[in-house]
Formats: sequence, structure tokens, C-alpha cells
Amino acid sequence: MMRGTPVLHIQNLHKRFLTEDGPLPVLRGVSLGLEAGETLALTGESGSGKSTLLHLIGGLDYPDEGEITIDGAEIGALDDKGRAALRRDVVGLVFQQFNLIPSLTAGQNLSFQARLAGRHDPDWDQTLADRLGLTDTLGRYPEQLSGGQQQRVAIGRTLAARPRLILADEPTGNLDEDTGDAVLDLLLELAAETQTAVLMVTHSRRLAARLARQVHLSHGQLATPSEESAAE
Repeated sequence: MMRGTPVLHIQNLHKRFLTEDGPLPVLRGVSLGLEAGETLALTGESGSGKSTLLHLIGGLDYPDEGEITIDGAEIGALDDKGRAALRRDVVGLVFQQFNLIPSLTAGQNLSFQARLAGRHDPDWDQTLADRLGLTDTLGRYPEQLSGGQQQRVAIGRTLAARPRLILADEPTGNLDEDTGDAVLDLLLELAAETQTAVLMVTHSRRLAARLARQVHLSHGQLATPSEESAAE
């Protein structure tokens, strides 16, 4: 994977939700793109539509208008099975809730996604465990791990499958600042080494500044920080 390879392309995305007062526009003409190895932070007030945008990109919901193309596949042209395959094989998801499987050990959780995708590589698992500081915890169950350790396992699980794109929704939101910074460091470092594109939703401008690009979602539209400042 080389830099300059399109991974995500979004064009004129619209999403509305029905309410008692009629349709509520949440996204109004959102367009953006990501290349291999590129990192982008998406900020915005609570309820601005950040998570909605991630759900649309992940194929968990449908836009009213517009196109989303991931690794050359236009999501609107895929059926449910195709969308599930895209999430399994191409897109990695990291959430604020760690979503580990309680009945599996840390090591089994780490390899879970890669096994589903048919790309399980024990050597890569071990490399990730070493880099994420999990070597001594692989035999433990999630309830025996700290929050930081659980989030490291969640990140390792995503990277073990070698996705082209990682969607991260407040991935450090349940962690204290120091632990969150360390986890984000590892995510960005490993994503850069594997040329994985990262789109991270965060409410923190401080964390957003750690990524290569930042955009702000407000009133259903995107603006860069410089455009936002000029408008104030």
C-alpha cells in the first residue's frame, strides 16, 4: 500500500432523520477523502452527526443522498452481505466501548477479527502484542484487564486483520488522559507503519491536533479549523 492510494471517498452525503416535526437534516452535503496511511480527526459538538457519519461509512446505515466509496467499492451498490464483508475485510472499527468478547482471552480477542477475515497471522499477532504491551496479559479475560489494556486489545484486534481503513469513535473516551495519550500514540504509530488510513471522531481538539488533518462538523457541514475560525 502506497501513499496516494485512495481508500475513502465521500461525495455530497446527506442524511435526514424523521421526527414528529418532520425531517431533521443531520448531514448536508458532506464530502471528504482519505488516502492510505493518512489520518483525519473529525470534531463537532454532541449531536452534530459525527457518529452518524461513521455509521454510514461503516455501512451500518444508509445515506439519503450521496456516495461512499471504500477501497474502490461503492457502498450503495452492496447488499447486506457485501457490507458485512467490507466491515470484515477492509474496515476496522474501534469504539469508546471496548466491545471485547467476555468468554475469550485477550489473545483470542486479539486474533478474532483476523480469523473472520481469513488473514490470521500468529507472527503478526505476536508483534502487535509486543508493541501494545500485552504479552503478559494474553491469557487473561477482559474482566481481568484494566481499561487501557482492554482498549489496547481492541486496537490490536482491529490491526490484526490488516484493514485498509480504521474508523475510531472516541477511542480514548473511557481512559484517563495519560493512558489515552499512550493508546493513541500506539494506534497512530502502528497505522503509519501499516499504511492504514484512520478517521477518528473526537470531542477533544487537543487529541484532534495529533492527527495529520482535522475537520469540524457543524450544522451538517464540514469545515477545516482555519475555515471555522474565519467564520467566527
